[in-house]
Amino acid sequence: MKVLVTGATGYIGKRLIPFLLHQGHTVVCVVRDRLRADKSYTEDENVYVIEADFLKPETLENIPKGIDAAYYLIHSMSNSSKDFESLEEKCAVNFKNYVETTEAKQVIYLSGITNEDKLSKHLRSRKNVEGILASEQYALTIFKAGIIVGSGSSSFEIIRDLVEKLPFMIAPKWLNTKTQPLAVRDVLAFLSRAVGNEALYNKSFDVFGPEIITYREMLLQFAKVRGLKRYILTVPVMTPKLSSYWLYFVTSTSYKLATSLVDSMGVQIIGKPSDINQILDVNPITYKEAVALAFEKIEQNGIVSSWKDSMVSSGRLGKQLHKYVNVPKYGCFKDYKERYVTDANETIEKIWSIGGKNGWYYGTILWRIRGYIDKLFGGIGLRRGRTSPTNIDAGDALDFWRVIFADKEKQKLLLYAEMRLPGEAWLEFKIEDNKLKQTATFRPRGLWGRLYWYSVLPFHGFIFSGMIDKLVKVETQKTTLTTENV
Repeated sequence: MKVLVTGATGYIGKRLIPFLLHQGHTVVCVVRDRLRADKSYTEDENVYVIEADFLKPETLENIPKGIDAAYYLIHSMSNSSKDFESLEEKCAVNFKNYVETTEAKQVIYLSGITNEDKLSKHLRSRKNVEGILASEQYALTIFKAGIIVGSGSSSFEIIRDLVEKLPFMIAPKWLNTKTQPLAVRDVLAFLSRAVGNEALYNKSFDVFGPEIITYREMLLQFAKVRGLKRYILTVPVMTPKLSSYWLYFVTSTSYKLATSLVDSMGVQIIGKPSDINQILDVNPITYKEAVALAFEKIEQNGIVSSWKDSMVSSGRLGKQLHKYVNVPKYGCFKDYKERYVTDANETIEKIWSIGGKNGWYYGTILWRIRGYIDKLFGGIGLRRGRTSPTNIDAGDALDFWRVIFADKEKQKLLLYAEMRLPGEAWLEFKIEDNKLKQTATFRPRGLWGRLYWYSVLPFHGFIFSGMIDKLVKVETQKTTLTTENV
């Protein structure tokens, strides 16, 4: 079958595509920015990458009419804008209107479990989308899941931060809320096996793991898998706002996502039983098994996708990378350094491993201080790290940077700063003429931007010099440094 996948660069979409290809389908991936599409897609004759935005109906004409089924995987926990629900509604309406003009016989939508009378804003929005997507032109299949557990998922990474950082926790009362976590592998099994299955047409199913447990029990079971002893005291006095700040400062989540999670975690998420497990031959694994499996993937460097790479995790870049690929030349300050390269391959590997646990090779304590300062002012700090310790793709999060361009063959890496700044900043590494050229570019915004640049300039001299020296394995070389206001 020819299958349309929306949200193809998202946490679920990126993992679903290999399943569909393995089943022999041809996949049409819809992305907002082609630069974010997996490079392997260009080498696979069964994958087509289409650039379109469902908030802009005029961009949808590139999507082929000859599709057999479509997945609707568009939603965002990180978006806390006031008009969030209206934007999701508009997106769903545009998707439905266009798919009805195609040959698609089935649409599959991943929603959330909504069996309680009181729902969070995001669950309310997903329930609304279910009604919008219903159509007489195609059959709608809805899977409604709760907490999804897997390497790189927001819930997994937040729980990991809490368990590994805090031996003792004074936690909000919502930790006693009950839920039914589901392993990401089981979510993908449900989604991939449903395509073309007429027994599921115009039906909705809750999908969930075999246990009903509280968030507190999830933390303690996670600790047991990791061989850690943890103690948790829940208190009734922590307001939603305080709870959001608690998650924000302790974990790697953004404040937007923390607010959304706290809003959702106050709602019990218990699924309604059905025969979907038997129909699709899926036997969901336990929460402990899901956590253990996630760590196997982490240890094998097998994380396919992560919530940290979401373009809305910081809010600075919007949704399109190509606008930032061309580094500005005028009205900017630049810090430029170059060194002769003794081993280009070794230097490239070091560049491709920069950040995260590897650090920035020089002045680590100063990088950390800058991260703490950013976090205090509501920024993302260094908490996100990186999804893979050795691989980098355009769109990936890299500490408080975003990867804009990454090409090993062209020997070039370009990063854009997502930290709190009175301006915009880029950091570029490229090898040309047997030299590593390292350029930090800052485009100031007003007087504060200029004052900021001159205040950090003294630190640039040795931080960036030390970093480039480490990248080329040079202890002492003559520094080529220019600081200019063009």
